[in-house]
Amino acid sequence: MKNLPKLLIDTNILVAATRNRQGPSFALMQLVRSEKVTMCCSPALFLEYEEVLKRPDQLAASGLLASDIDAILSELAGKIAPVKTHYQWKPQLRDPADEMVLEAAVNAQAQAIVTYNLRDFGPAKLFGIPVLNPEQTFKQLNLSVPRSTQP
Repeated sequence: MKNLPKLLIDTNILVAATRNRQGPSFALMQLVRSEKVTMCCSPALFLEYEEVLKRPDQLAASGLLASDIDAILSELAGKIAPVKTHYQWKPQLRDPADEMVLEAAVNAQAQAIVTYNLRDFGPAKLFGIPVLNPEQTFKQLNLSVPRSTQP
């Protein structure tokens, strides 16, 4: 496998990507699709992706069907680097639901956690993992926005 940036992508990034094909979250997911970055994910986090993306309010906001989400997740499953969580450092974060994101990032030795929930992931610094939003990820990792998503 190529030496690509390893990212742990929070669920809110996938939500944003399904709602806005012109935004930075979609652009980041296009880099995952084209294998320009490595997306790390634990089984628990992948199940959360599915549960959240298939919520009725999310489907309505994205304009997608549950079968569309299945197709997206099926493709994504073939692109991600699976992460086994060997150690758990609970509790570290204010929101217990975010613990699995931090655990997966630490176990994957990710270069960054990508999220819009920057404030809640402050303790990730203790593990040497930067917490970035998609825009910061593009800048700090010198990633190019895919042409198909440029305005």
